Amino acid sequence: MNIGITCYPVAGGSGIVATELGVKLADRGHQVHFISYALPFRFDKFRQNLFFHGVETTAYPLFKHPPYTLSLSAKMAQVACQSELDILHVHYAVPHATCAFLAKQMITCRIPKIITTLHGTDITLVGSDPSYFDITKFSINSSDGVTAVSSYLAEETKEVFKIDNGIEVIPNFFDNNRFGPSEGPTCSRKNFASKDEFLITHISNFRPVKRTIDVIDIFEKISKKLPAKLLLIGEGPDVVLARRQVNKKNLNGSVQFLGNQSNVEAILPLSDLFLLPSEEESFGLAALEALACGVPVIGTTGNGLVEVIDDNVNGFLRPVGATTAMANIAIELLSDKPRLEKFKQNAAKIAYERFNADKIVTQYEQYYEKILNG
Repeated sequence: MNIGITCYPVAGGSGIVATELGVKLADRGHQVHFISYALPFRFDKFRQNLFFHGVETTAYPLFKHPPYTLSLSAKMAQVACQSELDILHVHYAVPHATCAFLAKQMITCRIPKIITTLHGTDITLVGSDPSYFDITKFSINSSDGVTAVSSYLAEETKEVFKIDNGIEVIPNFFDNNRFGPSEGPTCSRKNFASKDEFLITHISNFRPVKRTIDVIDIFEKISKKLPAKLLLIGEGPDVVLARRQVNKKNLNGSVQFLGNQSNVEAILPLSDLFLLPSEEESFGLAALEALACGVPVIGTTGNGLVEVIDDNVNGFLRPVGATTAMANIAIELLSDKPRLEKFKQNAAKIAYERFNADKIVTQYEQYYEKILNG
């Protein structure tokens, strides 16, 4: 198949999954064309069957903001004809599915099928904004196929938008050739923690919904009982607040800010525990990648993490904001070495059984065929 993929090229779950899906599809012999304003975050080396088409915008005094969506639509139509696309797979309803609909009206050659994958923010935050509601609903209903990364997100979308289309649930996945519990040669635990210290990790885009201040609060409570270090990986609007909180709590010697890291698979296997106390997670790719590296996860109830974390098996789920409960269960687990080791084994085993790339990419291929033949 000839497949076009549009995603945000930044270090977020939707862009990472879209990029790794494209890479895996190319490895299977499909022609994959990325269409975006920049090279995707994990598109880090040349691969056969993988192409990138940059979208350029023109600065013109009339426009307060360059009209990227119009340029993207035009580029989608151009690539669709030049590369004879069978599928145009867009990640995020707004604006990417909207752009795909507009591109479809411009295409004068064979029109590709439009598949939209919903990742969460486009529904739970952007889509629920009254000013975006109608265009989000229209864009979803205008797609030939729609997928969601969790049953939680699929049900949320149906309830909020009352959409006509069915939604295929295809979960996020991890690259099992990249993520695993073994410590690699490029990174050593001793760079972050001493032998008698526990290493705790958090990865996110540091938006308010990730509740990074809760991460620091949980860690402070843990560190009062056990020797530990905290690694904060990522960048975003709440990094400044997080740094202030670390200073306020006098935790500078115990917390390291590592910024965005393209090789988190080298750091995660060194960790003993992963914290993701988010207010909202449609799936929780960061949690999955931690689990795949054999790291138990503490997350929150009432969102997509319930489909990734088995409470009291490979991690724990507690209500949003329950930092004391999260800290107490973390202390209990870290203090019990045999139990901690069992959780680590369960984490890697369950991640591989449910969410390995080979399994999930096959589901996408089957869904493509279904839409093409439908």
